[in-house]
Amino acid sequence: MNELHACFKVFDEICGKYSIEKIKTIGDAYLAVCGLPQANEEHAENVVKAALEIREFMANRSKELGAKTFEIRIGINSGSVVAGIVGVKKFAYDIWGDTVNTAARMEQHSEAGKINISETTYELVKDKFTCDYRGEIDAKNKGKLKMYFVESNS
Repeated sequence: MNELHACFKVFDEICGKYSIEKIKTIGDAYLAVCGLPQANEEHAENVVKAALEIREFMANRSKELGAKTFEIRIGINSGSVVAGIVGVKKFAYDIWGDTVNTAARMEQHSEAGKINISETTYELVKDKFTCDYRGEIDAKNKGKLKMYFVESNS
């Protein structure tokens, strides 16, 4: 728990820097969104920049702590979502929709230490970041999806 807290605290700081809103954590998963509650034309670029910083932080932490920390896989998708409050006890702001499901598939099909983005996100950031096309990968309940690994800023 202490390691998750230490890392998520840094993730929160990085996300704040790029106007990204943390929605929730589930175990060692960290769900965040950019463009809510305020629209942000640079949402895709901001999320990729934050992902690069998080990846660098975790790579450095791994060098420092070895097996005492964890590996990360990052998945990013862009699009519209439904957002709102659920329940009547312990109100929780949450997001739903195909965009969220596709982002989850990007994470599931990523690799340790990698940032995997959808074709939708790639089209929004391709002029600002170096990306490697991975091909079409079969994703649960989605069929074949074009995926890209973000390598660095252009």
